[in-house]
Amino acid sequence: KNRYIARTFIMPGQASRKKSVRLKLNTIKSEFAGKNVLLVDDSIVRGTTANEIVQMARDAGAKKVFFSSCAPPIRYPNIYGIDIPTREELIAFDRVEEEIAAKIGCDWVVYQDLKDLEDSVMEVANPEEPLTTFDTSCFSGQYVTGERIGDAYFTKLYDLRNEEAKQVRNGNTSSGDSEAKTKQSNEGCESVNNDTRESTTLRQDSCESLSNHVT
Repeated sequence: KNRYIARTFIMPGQASRKKSVRLKLNTIKSEFAGKNVLLVDDSIVRGTTANEIVQMARDAGAKKVFFSSCAPPIRYPNIYGIDIPTREELIAFDRVEEEIAAKIGCDWVVYQDLKDLEDSVMEVANPEEPLTTFDTSCFSGQYVTGERIGDAYFTKLYDLRNEEAKQVRNGNTSSGDSEAKTKQSNEGCESVNNDTRESTTLRQDSCESLSNHVT
């Protein structure tokens, strides 16, 4: 695991998220070849990471791939600071476990049960300061501040958080999953957007191109 890659579910653009998963994780084929494997992750948000690592396990020769999520199904947006996507982008939205398994390409998927999760946290809490309630809105759709799915506030959040809006904010107005390629100057050393010179004539000796090649 490459620990220098950030959380993929908050990255803008599906193509960049998929690419980052491949940079973040690598398989050791001897651990997968000819085996039934169980993959465990903290959660499944969009399903991008889950789908990619399931495919990586199959590419490494796994016979069957099972997937376990330490969190319950995330079916609702978070409105208290975490940029969880809109409902339509969540893989668990309006799907049962069999449909989710088919979507991420595994043979079987299992989720943490919400009540069991709450019970386990209450069990380890300080008896002098017992915990009785939790914010489980992204799992249950019950918001502690009283909002309801469909309120005007959720419409506003959707307008800000949906994939198309994010692409526009990042300067990519193209459709689909294609990523806008930033125009490069100076043989790929820096973005033209950072270049304030009147002339952008290339200098061959200024620095080394990102596309290093040996002739």
